[in-house]
Amino acid sequence: MTTMSGITNGISLDTRVEDYLEDKLQSTTDLEHLDELLTNVEIQRNQLQSQLDDAVKELEEARRIADERHASLQTRISEFNELQESIDRRVQIAAASDAPSEAIARLQKPMKQLQTVELAQRYFILLQDAERLRKEARSHLPGSPKEALEPYAQLKELVIRLRSLPGNDELHLVDHVEKMTENLWNEMKQIMSAELENVLNKKHWPKVDPQSEMDEEWVACVEKLLDLQMPEVIHSTGVVTLLPFEVMARMFIAEFRFHFISDKPTSSPQSVGTHCFPWVLTTLEKWEDFFRDNLGHLLASKFHDTPVADKTIYADPACALVTAMLPVIREKVDAVLSETSTNPGFLSNFISQIMTLDENIRSRFNYDGGDPENGWAGLSENVLETYFDAWFQAERSFALERFEVIMENRDGRKIDYDYSVSGKMKPTYAAVQITDLLRVVTTKYERLRKVKQKLKFLTDIQLDILDGYHDRLRSSLEAYQSLTSTLGRTIHGVTKEQLTALEGTGALETLCKVIGSADHIANTLTEWGDEEFFVILWDQLHKRESRHIRLQGSVIAGVVGHSDDIKERTVAAVDGGNEDGAIFDETIAAYTNRRKAGEELLVGALVESHSKALRAYTHNVQWTTVGESATPDDSSAFSITPELDEPLSVLKRNLEFLGKALSAASFRRVWRDALDKLQDLLWSSILTRQSFTALGAAQLAHDCASIFSLVDRFIPNGSAALESLREGLVLLNLPAAAEGMTLKQASDRAFTDNDEARKVLEELELVALTPPNARQILQRRVENNENVGW
Repeated sequence: MTTMSGITNGISLDTRVEDYLEDKLQSTTDLEHLDELLTNVEIQRNQLQSQLDDAVKELEEARRIADERHASLQTRISEFNELQESIDRRVQIAAASDAPSEAIARLQKPMKQLQTVELAQRYFILLQDAERLRKEARSHLPGSPKEALEPYAQLKELVIRLRSLPGNDELHLVDHVEKMTENLWNEMKQIMSAELENVLNKKHWPKVDPQSEMDEEWVACVEKLLDLQMPEVIHSTGVVTLLPFEVMARMFIAEFRFHFISDKPTSSPQSVGTHCFPWVLTTLEKWEDFFRDNLGHLLASKFHDTPVADKTIYADPACALVTAMLPVIREKVDAVLSETSTNPGFLSNFISQIMTLDENIRSRFNYDGGDPENGWAGLSENVLETYFDAWFQAERSFALERFEVIMENRDGRKIDYDYSVSGKMKPTYAAVQITDLLRVVTTKYERLRKVKQKLKFLTDIQLDILDGYHDRLRSSLEAYQSLTSTLGRTIHGVTKEQLTALEGTGALETLCKVIGSADHIANTLTEWGDEEFFVILWDQLHKRESRHIRLQGSVIAGVVGHSDDIKERTVAAVDGGNEDGAIFDETIAAYTNRRKAGEELLVGALVESHSKALRAYTHNVQWTTVGESATPDDSSAFSITPELDEPLSVLKRNLEFLGKALSAASFRRVWRDALDKLQDLLWSSILTRQSFTALGAAQLAHDCASIFSLVDRFIPNGSAALESLREGLVLLNLPAAAEGMTLKQASDRAFTDNDEARKVLEELELVALTPPNARQILQRRVENNENVGW
């Protein structure tokens, strides 16, 4: 109150009173109204006091209410704290007590019973729905199979939904409904099949003319079965046997069982290839046109514009019949294998027969087995999954045993001169038998579909044989070298018989065996590399490597387990991405190198033979004196030097022998090098070493002409390899006096300088000689030595 009376709106009370009085009492006349003014002041004061009293009362009431609310809040806080403490105490007591668990346990049983009742009620409703759908589906058969499919599809969908529920394995209801669905489907098929069977019985099937036509009733029954099976065929991921063909094939299957799965003689495993499989193919071929002519249009219309339209097992009636027959054939195959799997010889033959049957079914009926892209895997696929290792080991044993027999046969080491015409390489009998053996092995596995299995045969049988034979050829060359070299004879020793075997053409024959055999193997493998089977196998390996190029190691390692071995022996170019390679490249290179090594040794053998034969001719003959009756211009008066008779005989013998054993290309290649060595021998031992008179030079020219003529007789224009010798003889035989260039003129000019010497050679048309050669030869004439003081 003091504050309000002392200050009002920031202005002191005295000041306001003073202002008020000055405003009201501005003149003496205003004093007359002083009472009235005091009365108004009093009234205003009373009003303000009343307002002040009301404000005080309101303030006190507000304070009272605030105090009451504060007290109430404090009371509620106290009560809450007491309640919280009570709860905490009870929680502690409950945590320490087993009473809640016991209560829950007591409630579980009735709750479970309640849930069981609810579940049973749902089971009952679901079973009612399933039974309703089953009856509805059966009610449409056999008249309307399409309408029967709708409730069946609903029932099938119900099973799928039940199977997708968590914990469905523990629900017997799921198994029951699934079993009901399967039984319904079987029942539906039986009802529809029975209708077709009745029609077939009336037609006395299969005692009908294969050229006849099915009537409308027959075709209508087939169509109903197809309508019933259509959803199964379209949505199935595997192969589905078409019901009408299954029904019509039952008589064939019964006949098959009577003949081949019974106690009849035709049921023996040995009769499979001669009776069982031929019967299957004959039966299929007999009814092939019948089914295609009568049902081809029906299948085409049913499966047109469906996901299976491109599969022959549904689009082609003959293939549909094959599908219906395959289960019983597979049963027969399994029975035979269970009886004979321990007999390697029979197993090998039987698997070959199965693959032949597979190939016949594919080729004759265009059967794809439901896989248009990759084709039918065949009966052999399942057989090989189980018996491949046993079959492979049997084939490997047979092949390696045959290889050893070929190697041990002494007649196999002889050259087969009748193998090819003249001018072609002559291999040994063993080499020919080896390639025949390899070809037989190829026929064993060329029809396999898995690359892994193919490579197993290639690497562990064929390449083992090729490596083994290559080692034999290499050993033969090494043995020859040790017999013909001084060091080899010293280290290994040599017998008289071994040396005798190398006399005459013995050494040549030994080397020709290796050359011809290696060449035969290399050429055969080259031809095989261009065959479709090996080209496809190479392409498969190349594509696999390309797809997995980023993986560590070659993909072939994953195929057979030893990549390096394969790459070294066959397909090293795969890793390098060489698309122009072939699968036998490395093996061909190895045999080619062996042939080249043999040819090099053969050249050495020829050089050795010719050197020995010419020893007397190069050392004993004197060229400064020749018979007085002979003249250089009278070639008919010359006879061959006696010391050359044996070399010519040896040369002729060698030419004749190698002409029969080697191919024309190899023959020319070997003799080109051998004649080059022979020319070096005659050049260095006679032409540029001996001294010649005119008659001596003429005699040497006559002798060499005999050699040229002999070579040309066996090798057309083969004496061209001796061209330097021929031109040297022309220069050596320049006449002392003639109309053309004389010996003295040629010598004077040749010894002037190189340019003049070249002009002399050009005038004489001698292109193989060089100026130093010319001077060296001209210097050997006795006439020059007598007249010129060089």
